[in-house]
Amino acid sequence: MAGRVSNFGLDKQGIGTDARLNWNLTTAPLVEQAVRRGEGELTKDGALLVDTGKFTGRSVKDKFIVRDETTEDTINWGPINQAMSPDHWANLKADFLAALKDQDELFVADLFGGSQPEYRVNVRVINQMAWHNLFIRTLLVRPTTEELADFTPEYTIINLPSFKADPARHGCRSDTVIAVNLTEKMILIGNTEYSGEMKKGVFGLLNYLLPAQGVMPMHCSANIGADGKSAIFFGLSGTGKTTLSADASRTLIGDDEHGWSDTAVFNFEGGCYAKMINLSAEGEPEIYATTKMFGTILENVAMNEVTRELDFTDASKTENTRGAYPIDFIPNTSDENLGPPPSTIIFLTADAFGVLPPIARLTPDQAMYHFLSGYTAKVAGTEIGVTEPEATFSTCFGAAFMPRRPTVYGNLLKERIARGGADCWLVNTGWTGGKYGVGNRMPIKATRALLNAALDGSLKTAQFRKDPNFGFDVPVHVPGVDDKILDPRSTWADGEEYDRTAAKLVDLFVENFSQFADHVDEGVRQAAPVQGQQATQATPAE
Repeated sequence: MAGRVSNFGLDKQGIGTDARLNWNLTTAPLVEQAVRRGEGELTKDGALLVDTGKFTGRSVKDKFIVRDETTEDTINWGPINQAMSPDHWANLKADFLAALKDQDELFVADLFGGSQPEYRVNVRVINQMAWHNLFIRTLLVRPTTEELADFTPEYTIINLPSFKADPARHGCRSDTVIAVNLTEKMILIGNTEYSGEMKKGVFGLLNYLLPAQGVMPMHCSANIGADGKSAIFFGLSGTGKTTLSADASRTLIGDDEHGWSDTAVFNFEGGCYAKMINLSAEGEPEIYATTKMFGTILENVAMNEVTRELDFTDASKTENTRGAYPIDFIPNTSDENLGPPPSTIIFLTADAFGVLPPIARLTPDQAMYHFLSGYTAKVAGTEIGVTEPEATFSTCFGAAFMPRRPTVYGNLLKERIARGGADCWLVNTGWTGGKYGVGNRMPIKATRALLNAALDGSLKTAQFRKDPNFGFDVPVHVPGVDDKILDPRSTWADGEEYDRTAAKLVDLFVENFSQFADHVDEGVRQAAPVQGQQATQATPAE
C-alpha cells in the first residue's frame, strides 16, 4: 500500500527483507489494514478495538540494556536497568534481522520523539502488525510531508511479536525480550503484543539523552492556564495525570512524557495513552469523547459483539484497559505541543493509607525529597488474602523509564525549580476518612478546587499548618472545600488508628529514602518525614 516512501531505505541501514513494505501510512489505511489482517475490529462508533494477547502491560523483567563502553558508567545498573552483554546482543540482532527478512509484510513509520526541534530525535519504527504501526504513529510526533522528504533515522525500533527469544543464546530471561543498544541506536522487541513497550522505549531513550544536554526529562502531564503559565503534573499510573491535565479550561500540552528546557516544557509525544477502566462521560468527558472517534485505538476493552457497544466497567481481561488517540482529539490543545517553563509543579499520589492531606505546599528541598521518593500506593483486593494497601516508591515517578542514576534527575529538577521559582505542591488523589476499604476516594470535585487554587495562585495566601508527620505546609481553609477534609486525622473515626497508620507510612518513606541519603545535600535529608513531630499552630502564609 502506497505511503510516503523514504529516500533513506532499510537497505541503507543494513536491513534486508523480502517483505512488502508499507511506508508512513496514515490513520485510515492503517485501520483498514488492521481490520483486513484480523488484528482488530471496529466499535459501534468507529474506534479500533484490539486485544494485546497475554501481555496487558509492560514486561519489566524482560527489558535489558546492552552494557558496553557507552553505558558502563552512565546507566544505573540494577533490577530495573538489567545488563545484556554485547555478544548476546549480537546474537539477538542477527536473529531479529533474519526473522525480519522472512516477513511477508511490514509497516514502517518515520517519526519524531520530542516536539522541540532542538532536542527531538528521529525514530524509525518497523512493525509486523499494522495496529502497532498505527499506535506508535499516534503516540509519537508525526513529521510533516516536507520533513519526511529528507528524514534520516537516528534510532530504530524493530517490533516482532512473533519472535521468540532464546535465553541461553540471547542472554535474556524468557522468550520475551526488550533490548536497548544505545551505541547502535536500536531497540528490539520480541514476543509481546503490548504496544506500550514501543512508547516507553522512546521515553527511556530520551531520558538517557536529554540530561547530557541540560534538559530535564519528566514522566508528567502538562498544561497551560489562561494566564499563559504552564503547570506540570508528576504521578504514577492511577494517580490522575491524564484526567487532571485534560481540563477544558486549560490548554493541554501532553498527558505523559515531557522535557523541561531553558525555554519550554515540550511534549515528547503527539498523542495520549489513557486508562479506560470505569471511564464515564460524567467523570472524564474529554477522554470519554475520544472513544467515539475514528482513529482512537482501544486496548483490551470489553465489547458486545452484537451491538459493538463498549463496557468500560468490565475488567475481566485486565484493569489496564487503554485508549490511544492523537492529542488534538482533546479540545484546546497546544498547536506547538509545548509551552513556557512551568510556574507550578504538582506531585500526584494516590495514598491508599488515607494519611496524606489532599494538598500540601513543598519547599524546593521537600520537592526533591518527594520526587526521588515517587510515592503512591496500590490498593488491596487484587490477590486473595491481601487486605492492606501496599506502598509503591518509583523514583522520579517513573523509575522503570529512568536509565541514569536518580540523583541526575533530582538535581536537574532542583536546579530548574531554583532558577524559575516554580511553586511546588503535593496532591493526594487517594483516600480520605480511612485507608482503602474503610475510607472513601478523595472527591474529584475537591481535588479540582484545590488544584485550581494552586494554579491561579490564590492558595499561596491561605492560612497553613505544619503537618506533624511530614513537615510540609497544609492549608487550613480553602473556599469551596470542606475544612475537615484538609486535616486527614479529623476524617478518621479513630484518631489513634490514624496515628499508627501515619507512623507506618513515615517509616516506609524513611526506609525507602535511605538509598539516596548519601547522595543528596543536608537540606534534602532534613526534608524527610519524622515520626512524632509536634504539629505547630496554623500560621498565615508569608
